Amino acid sequence: MIDRFELLLALAKERHFGRAAESCGVTQPTLSAGLKQLEEQLGVRLVERGSRFIGFTPEGERALQWARRVIGDVRAMRQEIAGMRKGLSGHLRIAAIPTAMPMLSELTTPFHAKHADVRFTLISASSNEVLRLIENLEADAGITYLDNDPLGRVQTVPLYKEGYRFLTSADSPLGDKPKVTWEEIGRVPLCLLTPDMQNRRIVDKQLAEAGHAVVPMLEANSTLALLSHVRTGKWASVVANTLADVFAFPPSIRSIPIQGPEVLHQMGLVVLDREPMTPIVTALLAEARAVAPSLATRI
Repeated sequence: MIDRFELLLALAKERHFGRAAESCGVTQPTLSAGLKQLEEQLGVRLVERGSRFIGFTPEGERALQWARRVIGDVRAMRQEIAGMRKGLSGHLRIAAIPTAMPMLSELTTPFHAKHADVRFTLISASSNEVLRLIENLEADAGITYLDNDPLGRVQTVPLYKEGYRFLTSADSPLGDKPKVTWEEIGRVPLCLLTPDMQNRRIVDKQLAEAGHAVVPMLEANSTLALLSHVRTGKWASVVANTLADVFAFPPSIRSIPIQGPEVLHQMGLVVLDREPMTPIVTALLAEARAVAPSLATRI
């Protein structure tokens, strides 16, 4: 049944029979037969079928919740038993919102120093996508906002607070100011993250409160794309303070504090609240708690 649960999870991830079969390394008829056998074992129909994948039945959605729990437990067991023999090893997948990506090294580097046999995959995603990836067992942990959208059934470790800076060229109309207001920012052409990103929704809220409904001249779901445009000196943006600090700008680009009530949002690590946790996730939580005090004071 474990193998059939894996097929069910793959279908939930891909939402396509062919891609789900490919991700599991089986043929599409083998995947379909495995799902049919699972339905027969449980005595209910799990998948709405047509010429293509339509969705899950209510029973299928409930079975999917159990499949995630069971597969999570099996993975935790395998890691724990392997760790008893040769120490902590394996693959740690961390999903993070784009503005948090520069801070991941503050967590992965000390973790790697203690657990050299663990390899990492870092995934850039929106805040909603971070939670979806964790829930679907496609990521082991996430770095996202802790104080905005509902987080669901997770454990959290607060790491640092995200603030915001205005980036513009020194010869722009606002380029010689020591501080700028949100009202002033709302009057200049901007390049910003796409609306599905929480950072963009925060910026939009601040501009709206200052009396501006801004339509950016350029949108991107990549912070690197925004910063590359700002670097040319022809674009302006509002970015997280962490990005303003780590990106190497030429002297012609100014990072200007934003005047007014300070806008800060709590960033932190999130993992599924489940027992038992995998040894790797347990170690990651411990490392996050260890680095959090220094991060909170430096950022």
